[in-house]
Amino acid sequence: MNFLEVTKHTTYKSVLLFCACLIPQSGSAADKPAAGEWPFYGGDQGGSKYSALADINLENVGKLKLAWEWQAGERPISQYNVTPGVFETTPVMRDGKLYLSTSYGQVVSLDAASGEELWKYDPRSYEGGQPALGVGFVHRGIALWEEPVTKELRIFMSSRSRLIQLDALTGQPIKTFGENGSINLLEGLRWSVNPNHFDSSSPPVVYKNIVIVGNAVGDRLMFRRDPPGDVRAYDATTGKQIWCFHTIPWHGEFGSKTWKDGANEFTGHANVWAPMTLDVERGLIYLPVSTPSNDFFGGRRLGSGLFADSLVCLDARTGKRRWHFQLVHHGLWDYDAPSPPNLVTITVNGRRIDAVVQLTKQGFAFVFDRVTGRPVWPIRERPVPPSDVPGEEAWLTQPMPTKPQAFSEQGVNLKDAFDLSPYLKAEAVAQLEKYRLGNLYTPPSFRGTMMLPGIIGGANWGGGAFDPETGRLYIKTTNMAAVALLHPPDRSSTNPRAAETDGDYVREGRTNATFHDGIPLLKPPYGYLTALDLNRGEIVWHLPFGDDLTLRNHPALKGINLPSKLGASGTAGAIVTKGGLIFVGGGDTVFHAINKSTGEDIWTHSVGRRIGGTPMTYISQKRQYVVVAVGAGEHASLMAFSR
Repeated sequence: MNFLEVTKHTTYKSVLLFCACLIPQSGSAADKPAAGEWPFYGGDQGGSKYSALADINLENVGKLKLAWEWQAGERPISQYNVTPGVFETTPVMRDGKLYLSTSYGQVVSLDAASGEELWKYDPRSYEGGQPALGVGFVHRGIALWEEPVTKELRIFMSSRSRLIQLDALTGQPIKTFGENGSINLLEGLRWSVNPNHFDSSSPPVVYKNIVIVGNAVGDRLMFRRDPPGDVRAYDATTGKQIWCFHTIPWHGEFGSKTWKDGANEFTGHANVWAPMTLDVERGLIYLPVSTPSNDFFGGRRLGSGLFADSLVCLDARTGKRRWHFQLVHHGLWDYDAPSPPNLVTITVNGRRIDAVVQLTKQGFAFVFDRVTGRPVWPIRERPVPPSDVPGEEAWLTQPMPTKPQAFSEQGVNLKDAFDLSPYLKAEAVAQLEKYRLGNLYTPPSFRGTMMLPGIIGGANWGGGAFDPETGRLYIKTTNMAAVALLHPPDRSSTNPRAAETDGDYVREGRTNATFHDGIPLLKPPYGYLTALDLNRGEIVWHLPFGDDLTLRNHPALKGINLPSKLGASGTAGAIVTKGGLIFVGGGDTVFHAINKSTGEDIWTHSVGRRIGGTPMTYISQKRQYVVVAVGAGEHASLMAFSR
């Protein structure tokens, strides 16, 4: 049945309720973390990023020191014209071994106590050349699976357009999976896709004997029939496809009428590049679906456009949609759903709720009953500014939660200008006056529209860390503006990628809005750490996090009294532990342990490079370790801390 009526104005709200069909089933032992291990990307399948370990705690965290460091050792390869990107991995740990992926997508096993390399598997993904992703070569992790008959541990790794299965003991491909250990993810897509346009950067999800994968598509790809965002499930033993969910519905499928003039028949993207999460007991998987092509101009895809920019809940066994909620209608801001949905249990007004929380780049926390899709607190449609671009039909309302309040600053006016010196403030104001300013969801324009949050958020793929003891969700965010300036694409013969940008208009400019050779146009801080009480739907504390040493050393800021924390922009997240601690780096060059009750920084360690990964923690040989990926390219390493 459908508890929210579908109308021409509220197709985003349509939720199909199959509660009577949901019979909770116990997961296998492999689905439940053993004490002291970290066997899943998010700590558990629900993505809590919580550890019950307390050997490292508020009293002794000051004794933490570097226990070991493993160097990734990846360098540019001129033969293929490739360069490794930021080291964004979060390892998993089981049976005394760490398993991780590198920027080039190599899979590595390390001894969890010493960091000694046990084996390395190279899928040679770099042979395809530099990816179409704007972030270059990055990879965030792998998934483990226990073969049900032999009980042997296997590894699933998405490597560009391949899904690979490895023996966790040896690092060798399992030849009986697919074709000699891998399957081609380009097969079975709606239309043919250039392999260089298709990528994978997040770990798969394994439910029983099913492995489920999304994909990543470079935002700069904008043409008819660019890569579709289908989410697919495969038999973990054979590699045979079991089901496929069309994130852009085909003709006649539910949601297809939300695309005008048949745009769903040629529009791509709307992919799930961020990690997915799983309710093991109920067999439900949660998909954070991204923006369709083109990110900043929707004249070729008019309509609200389901299931783009949505949180979608599927039956993990069949791929059938249980419910969905569209977070952005007719997205024009690259406001992808960027983070793994957190599965949480909270108590609201005395009622215990199994909920799912989707954090967004725009700074909202959307909270739903994870079974029915019913919002825990009302979500209202609010009027937003119209577009002034010919051919565009920006949606006139957007959904906004009544609770919790936004955890990021939203919208731009002249009062937000950089203000650490009178001279620079005047220059920043003059620059801002050139752009279209306004509230959240002010559409892109030929003049250039200031966006806050910018295109990396707010929240990003680091997501939130949930503490079941207190019901608090901890979120590392970025507070940097971007400019959405539209112009016709370069179709000249001198542009080697002219065929990849066949849009009417594309966005011009950098990720962040800056002036005066790299100074942000808006005032600091540029990063926050926030504690959100999900039982009450309220922010407990919201504090500047980290620093930007490059900005601090900018010649134009010499002699200016700068704040102690300029704030660190960055996409990685935090973890929280029973020991009373939050561990987080998130774009800073310093690794932090923070009091989870107060937000106070109580231990730091300078790593000399930007921290690119979300941490994890485990016990090996009766000793607790905290591990984090730092650096990029030739300077990438995995650092383990203990006391």
